[in-house]
Amino acid sequence: MTQASATAMVARVSTIENMEQGIEYDRAAFTTWKYRHYFEFDSLKSDKNISVRCTLCIGRKLLSTSKNSTSNLSKHLARCHKNVKLTENPQDPLTDVTAVKLDVRATGLSAAELKKLVAAYIVEDMLPISTVDSESFRRIVEKIPTKSGVKLPQRKSFVGYLEREYDKMNSNLKATLEEAEFVSTTADIWTVNNKSFMGVTVHWINSTLQHNKAALACKRIRGSHTYDVIGAEIEEIHSSYGLQGKVVATVTDNASNFAKAFRVCQPCHLESESENEEGDDEEPTFTDVIEALSAASGDAQFSLPPHYRCASHTINLISTSDVDKHLNSCADTKAVYRSSIAKCSALWTKASRSTLASEQVEEVSRRKLMVPTSTRWNSLYEAISRIITIPLNELNPLCVKLGIKCLNEREYQFLKEYCTVMKPLTVALDILQGDECTYRALLPTLTSLIKIILFLVASYCMLQAIKTRFDAVLDSQEGLLAAATCPKFKLRWLRDERRREYVKELLITECRKAAPATENTNVSQIPASPAEMDFFEFQNQPTESFSAEKEITDFLRSGYELEILNQFPNLKKMYMKYNSPTPSSAPVERLFSLGGLVLSPKRNRMSDRRFEKLLLMRYNHCFSPKENNKT
Repeated sequence: MTQASATAMVARVSTIENMEQGIEYDRAAFTTWKYRHYFEFDSLKSDKNISVRCTLCIGRKLLSTSKNSTSNLSKHLARCHKNVKLTENPQDPLTDVTAVKLDVRATGLSAAELKKLVAAYIVEDMLPISTVDSESFRRIVEKIPTKSGVKLPQRKSFVGYLEREYDKMNSNLKATLEEAEFVSTTADIWTVNNKSFMGVTVHWINSTLQHNKAALACKRIRGSHTYDVIGAEIEEIHSSYGLQGKVVATVTDNASNFAKAFRVCQPCHLESESENEEGDDEEPTFTDVIEALSAASGDAQFSLPPHYRCASHTINLISTSDVDKHLNSCADTKAVYRSSIAKCSALWTKASRSTLASEQVEEVSRRKLMVPTSTRWNSLYEAISRIITIPLNELNPLCVKLGIKCLNEREYQFLKEYCTVMKPLTVALDILQGDECTYRALLPTLTSLIKIILFLVASYCMLQAIKTRFDAVLDSQEGLLAAATCPKFKLRWLRDERRREYVKELLITECRKAAPATENTNVSQIPASPAEMDFFEFQNQPTESFSAEKEITDFLRSGYELEILNQFPNLKKMYMKYNSPTPSSAPVERLFSLGGLVLSPKRNRMSDRRFEKLLLMRYNHCFSPKENNKT
């Protein structure tokens, strides 16, 4: 390319860009300047001047310069970046037309990008929507590079934008749940500011074996929390997301109203009823239709999925209620237990109500004491363990300063032994309420807990309490299959050989059920000629039982990585089904924790529906990248 043709091309490109941006100026000063690549065009300041941003400055400092001169920019480089070794533009302006262009296009954010960033900031940090009307906040937003004419909308328009984004999030969630074959839910009721809310979260495992979760509702409920009200609300929430027939189980705490709702509203077992009908030869009995309809009108007219009780809440009941009952029933421990807990309670009360006492405690222990609360699991253990970290020779002088009774040696040793015995329970509780924990960990955790407790002194009451409260869980097929289908556990956590064989047979039986219908009915024919077919009679050879046994045997001999399940399609389906539930209702408790931050005292006039939408958008990370939404 000759110099003349290159110059003509540059002139044509310059004319087109000037027409697009509405700028008419001589480009020669920029196109020939050797340091032009350190600056980006920002805006047209006047007829003679433009604004550019220095890419070397932190925050890209805005500078003003003449259209036809680069002297201001040269002075800026010499003054502010004298220690930087500047390099000339390596591209030849005569051979590369794109290299000689000064990028005068708007490089800022679009209106949609700006609203999404601000929405993410408000929703994720749980700030009032009125933040967008704050003058100081709008001054900060104005410093963000945006395209021409882009401004942050006012509160009314921004609320409409959040409503549309919530509808998109809800539609995407319904589409995702429609593709899921098995899901589970957790449910609970939260009371705050004289209002009650029903919270429900959903959990499922996708085809890539990734565990996912989302919040379905935090709905205001009115009136008494009776079992029929609870059952109707849960079924309505399940139906609104099309979860009928998909919910493997719903996990709640041990509250009697939840337990009764799932006990009364369980679906009818038609198979067992038909079997009973076949075996009965009694004469039919006739019932008055009017009486039957009037009696049915008072009962619950809905059905709920199977009910799993929260394992973390059950362990917490063991560590508080059952242990307290045992210690008070024994004469040897009753006196020391009551006196030591009373003195600890006095210390907690003094430190929490007096700033002077709190400072004195912090000087001795170099950290604050923890006060136990009934709604927080493990809080009593953690509060006592914080006290025994203080040596007795330092703890008693502190008690004297605070004007409370001192602990004697026997009481102090009792608290130490209490923490030693209770620690396995707290570790198990923390495992089961973990954010990544699924139902596969329940039985292995309880089995290890029982084994550890057997070696502890004075742990008989806890052992009996575990076996009593988890009686239905320890031998449940769902728990056994959830653990056995997990490559991490398989059958390794089972010590009894008979129990291992039982679980293996259970796997084979369930694998046959999970296999496609074509596999269950597939038979192999022995080849024969037409003449032989007239003489011999051949029997079909079934192949289904062999394939199920082989799949289980190969699985038990395989590795321990989760991806191994991709080689065993039937076991993968079983894993996705039995491990979709969580062993704890902690996910819905975390939803309520976020709700307490959203529904702050200054926002008590917020409507219930808007509160629910903001909370669900925060829990589901509506404006966050997709990779951050995985659990």
